[in-house]
Amino acid sequence: MTRLELTERIIAAKINKGLTWAAIAKAVGKSEIWTTAALLGQMSMTKKEAEAAAKKLGLDKEAVALLQVCPSKGSLDAVVPTDPLLYRFYEITQVFGTSIKEIIHEKFGDGIMSAIDFEMDIEKVPDPKGDRVKVTLNGKFLPYRKW
Repeated sequence: MTRLELTERIIAAKINKGLTWAAIAKAVGKSEIWTTAALLGQMSMTKKEAEAAAKKLGLDKEAVALLQVCPSKGSLDAVVPTDPLLYRFYEITQVFGTSIKEIIHEKFGDGIMSAIDFEMDIEKVPDPKGDRVKVTLNGKFLPYRKW
């Protein structure tokens, strides 16, 4: 079984069992975002995490083993995403990316925000004019070192 085939099995099992990513994450003992990324092939799980996910989803030992393999990260093609939701994040980066970069450099100095020492949260915020999506990105600042 390939990692892509496992991802397809995971999505099918989630749908067939009527599970949410939050419910699976609770069984795994990790955040909803991290667990979803791991199950979609972007993170590696420990044996304990993989076994918990497999139990919740009804997956076999082969799946447990594959969930523990270090993946090749990057789930999107190199072209501009065409899915409207993903495209909006691309658009946000295109429009506000240089401003985000300037403000981070002004406040922290020359460096980057880690995507390794990193957390993300997605919340639904009720609003009388229409519910809002609140995305919080929280990454460690990593200054470029001089040598």
